[in-house]
Parts: sequence; structure tokens; C-alpha cells
Amino acid sequence: MVREILLLGDPKLYQVSLPVEKEEIGTLKGVVQDLHDTLLDFRQKYEAGRAIAAPQIGVFKRLIYMHIDEPVVFINPELQFEDEEMMEVLDDCMSFPGLLVRVKRYKRCTIRFKDLDFRDNELILEGDLSELLQHEYDHLDGILATMRAIDDKALYYKKP
Repeated sequence: MVREILLLGDPKLYQVSLPVEKEEIGTLKGVVQDLHDTLLDFRQKYEAGRAIAAPQIGVFKRLIYMHIDEPVVFINPELQFEDEEMMEVLDDCMSFPGLLVRVKRYKRCTIRFKDLDFRDNELILEGDLSELLQHEYDHLDGILATMRAIDDKALYYKKP
């Protein structure tokens, strides 16, 4: 089911999400389907969208859904940064379509997470995927890209 995406200014977006317990996996399958449907609906409307965090649809659990070539579900993700190399990017967000925010993100990261079978997984990410997962991970901690803007002139409106 396509869910409403919480928009910039909604105080719930600043809420810290709770870890997923193993016993909750069965109830998460519906949430994952909703994340999938909501992401694809957004992609159709805006021609953008590669991942979505559960808090963006009002589910305050540490869950990220990414769909680029194939779906990947990140449960209770943890990020680790191997070095200090940063990159400057224009970050967009489904919670504020049309707004770009200039931020700095780590160029590389490792993400450790559980899958839908609650098995441990690890991916090493670089470049745009590193940026993407850092962005989505921030949502789990109630942090928006606007809060990471590099200065007070780092917001840009993208014409439709």
C-alpha cells in the first residue's frame, strides 16, 4: 500500500527510531511492502527515489528499503567509516521533493545489518551508494539533510 510520506516540518521526522526485535520480523513484511509501494509511487511521480527509511512513512523502526537493481532491506543497520575522506554532494529527499541540500558525506562506508531472515550481512559502499545509505541512516536518528547543510547558502530549489 502506498503510504503518505512525512514532509519537512513534521516533528515526527526528528524522532529516533527503535531497533527491530527478531520477534517483529513477521509484522515487518507488510511495512517492507508499503515501503516498496511508496518508493515506486514516488519514483513514478518525481522520476527520483532509490531508497526510503521507515520513519518517512511514520514507522519508527530501524529499517531501510533500497531498490536500485533489486530490493535490499536493511534491518538495524550500523555504519562504520574506514577513513576520513569526504565528498560534497547535493542531497535530495522524498520528505522535501524539489529541494536540494549541499552536504558533506563520507566517500566510503561499511554497513552491517540484518536481512528479513534476521541474518547478519555486510556491504562496503563507495560514492553515491555510500552517500545514499548515510542519508537514509540519518532518518533513523531523526536527522534530515537540511540539518547537515554545509552553510546557510546550501539550499537549492530544483525546477520540475
